[in-house]
Amino acid sequence: MALSQIDVILDLIDQAFDHKAWHGPNLRGALRGLELEEVIWRPAPGKHNIWELMLHAAYWKYVVRRRLLNEEKGSFQLPGSNFFERPAEGHADKKAWEKDVKLLVENHKSLRAAVANLKPQSLADTASGSKYSILQTVNGIAAHDLYHAGQIQLIKRLYQARKK
Repeated sequence: MALSQIDVILDLIDQAFDHKAWHGPNLRGALRGLELEEVIWRPAPGKHNIWELMLHAAYWKYVVRRRLLNEEKGSFQLPGSNFFERPAEGHADKKAWEKDVKLLVENHKSLRAAVANLKPQSLADTASGSKYSILQTVNGIAAHDLYHAGQIQLIKRLYQARKK
């Protein structure tokens, strides 16, 4: 049985986020088993930590879903946009981290549902608020997950190396 274009796209975003893939760790895999000290560590002053990269990925899943559904701006669960400084003042605890990981997962599920409801004939249309097609936008969010999974893997190695 041949896969539909939508099935192929869903497979792509699933592999980039949380399904087994040949390329190694996806975004969820890169985040598994981390300690709080590790997710708040910065590789250099002014550089993003793992927690911030994870929320950045959640935010862009929200943006892509909003573009696919032609929704208004302003409904992301956190104030601000793009990058969110973490830990927030007085919130460097495991429960805050877990809450933000849940935010990532919820935004992925919401994005995935929007992609699953796309019509194949709409893939060439321009995504709302973008100069790119819906297909390019959805492929881009999968690549975005993998890009940041790689960054997170590198930060983890740098963190471990400094302890030696």
